Amino acid sequence: MYYVIQVSPGAEDKTETMIRELVADNMYGRCFHPLRHVRKKFHGEWVDQHEKLLPGYVFITSGNIRELSQTLKRVPVLTKVLGRDEEQFIPLSSDEVEWLEQITGQTSNAGESENGVECEAGLSLVLAEEDAITVLSGPLKNMEGKIKKINLHKRIAEVEVEFMGRSTVIYLGVEMVGRTNEQVN
Repeated sequence: MYYVIQVSPGAEDKTETMIRELVADNMYGRCFHPLRHVRKKFHGEWVDQHEKLLPGYVFITSGNIRELSQTLKRVPVLTKVLGRDEEQFIPLSSDEVEWLEQITGQTSNAGESENGVECEAGLSLVLAEEDAITVLSGPLKNMEGKIKKINLHKRIAEVEVEFMGRSTVIYLGVEMVGRTNEQVN
């Protein structure tokens, strides 16, 4: 089951490292913070960037969250397992896990990828048509109902998802592969 740990924004990498060093491997499966691949223009050149998708959050899988939560108290950075309901921790819902895995191309039992980045939402390839945008491939494929806006100038898509029981906007990178300008005669 996936759980969410709240950490200080900017301390995601440090928190993951400390968890890997201080928490026994058998207490958790995966520990990661998802990234997003975006392209930004600097001095007229498009540059690939890898940014935090959800700053301030680290995801962890565990079959024994109660014991893991107690162990996390020994990690000397701010860590708080979210979703506590009285005496029980609430895991991410199946819908939340589904969108997270869909946009990152991961599955529940996936490990680190070849480039060392375990969980990243890549660029979505889009085709700009006269009055619509068609998603050809990538994390935005089959998410049409959740896409609120695509800004082709900044190459970013605004997507609304359910996260921890509330509506949250995330931003994903897009790459335009072409335009069709059909003219009616």
